[in-house]
Amino acid sequence: MTRKSTVTESFLKYRAKLMRAVSTIVGADDIEDIVQEAFIKSYEAEMNQEIRFERTYMLKTARNLALNHVARAENKNNQPIDDMDILPHELVGYSLEKNVESKERFIHFCRATDTLSADVKRVFLLKKVYGMRQKDIAELVGLSESTVEKHVAKGLMLCSKYLAELSKDDAPVRTSRNATQDISRS
Repeated sequence: MTRKSTVTESFLKYRAKLMRAVSTIVGADDIEDIVQEAFIKSYEAEMNQEIRFERTYMLKTARNLALNHVARAENKNNQPIDDMDILPHELVGYSLEKNVESKERFIHFCRATDTLSADVKRVFLLKKVYGMRQKDIAELVGLSESTVEKHVAKGLMLCSKYLAELSKDDAPVRTSRNATQDISRS
């Protein structure tokens, strides 16, 4: 027998209050992320234990996450500049390139998910980005586990096709000499 999540109901009811509470601690860009993370942590906690006062639990969780976020930002900003001279120039350039490539891959992934229908996109992101179990997703969105599994598979297939097409379009044109060299290296 499955029971309905009271944390989910409380989150939907008190979301604006959570956002106001977090907004007093962090900047506007981070509010939504912290409130979503507070929901996820509260939802996970509810799976392991009974939470009697959901609103209070989520408010405290959101506040703690916001304070941790601020503390991490302060620590990052307090890094001595002297440490930056230690890294060789080539390594700094390499990590910058990797960072840019990573962000480009993320943007491509976001564009791929934008091609999905709303239902498939929601289920796919809950599974692949948030790592939720199919059973939990089914309960959350009110679908059968079989439908959730089909939506995840469809999302994976369509995103893979989109990214494959994108990589074909971005692939450099090979000359026969380059192709021969690549084959000889294999």
